[in-house]
Amino acid sequence: MTLAAMPLYLKSHSWGEFVFDHAWAEAFHRAGRHYYPKLVSCVPFTPVAGPRVLTADGVDRAWSGRVLATAARELCKTVNASSLHVLFPPEEDVATLEEAGLMVRKDCQYHWMNRGYRDFEDFLSGFRSARRKKLLRERRRVSEAGIDFRVVTGDTLDDELLEKVFQMHALTFARRGQAPYLNRRCFRQLRDQLGGGMVVVLAERDSVPVACAISFRGGDALFGRYWGAAEEHNSLHFETCFYQGIEYCIREGLARFEPGAQGEHKLRRGFDPTVTWSAHWIAEPAFAAAIGNYLDREANWVDRYVIDARDQLPFHRTGERDDPEDHS
Repeated sequence: MTLAAMPLYLKSHSWGEFVFDHAWAEAFHRAGRHYYPKLVSCVPFTPVAGPRVLTADGVDRAWSGRVLATAARELCKTVNASSLHVLFPPEEDVATLEEAGLMVRKDCQYHWMNRGYRDFEDFLSGFRSARRKKLLRERRRVSEAGIDFRVVTGDTLDDELLEKVFQMHALTFARRGQAPYLNRRCFRQLRDQLGGGMVVVLAERDSVPVACAISFRGGDALFGRYWGAAEEHNSLHFETCFYQGIEYCIREGLARFEPGAQGEHKLRRGFDPTVTWSAHWIAEPAFAAAIGNYLDREANWVDRYVIDARDQLPFHRTGERDDPEDHS
């Protein structure tokens, strides 16, 4: 009987992870050492926290985590991997991974939290006047361009529309000279297997799709988002990827919206700075010591950054009020 498991990938690159270790790989290269392959426990292309240690009913999770992380370290030697990386574990598993000898890394994302808003206007009512005006101006620009929005879920997404969504997604990568992370087959599998859990915001002009944001619904949250556009319009990205997602969460009563990694501009649009975690083991002691020192300094910086970032949120400060007539 299997008691617990830790899914792992043996990787020869660091793309699609959203926990950035390219500088570590470069340091290995400069020293004449090989950083790749490495062992990674993650959900590919998904910067979302979730269990990386899977346990059967009744099995102690902390014990399983220590045993599996230790076994994964030993596996590194067998497969000649330089390191082990556990990406986006839930916070409650971080101490267990640290006990197993992994170094903890702290980072920051931006998540929208539903504080019981009745609608988007109710959400904006908590903004300071100047920030509210700017956000409403962004929304007007999109509306004045003749663009409308609708939400389509995977269980109602036919082949023709799915192809249009994929083409817009691929075109956005092509403009940057890159191939899309996800191919047609993946899009079809996501639609067929997730059904209503695949949530696509469609921006349309004269009933023709011009942009899209692909997100995924799980539990009490919306996770996103893959962006694609066939046309460029002022503020279209913000409306499609953020504001429409917020409206969807409010309508559906979802507790939060995690729109992906990075993007400090999300602060000004009401997304809270939120700490995320990863854990790392480096086989080479000298490199482990250097990276450990770096992670300590980085964690202190992240702590300070989160405090400073909260000051950039657009919401009223305690005791602060707008002119009651100034809600344009």
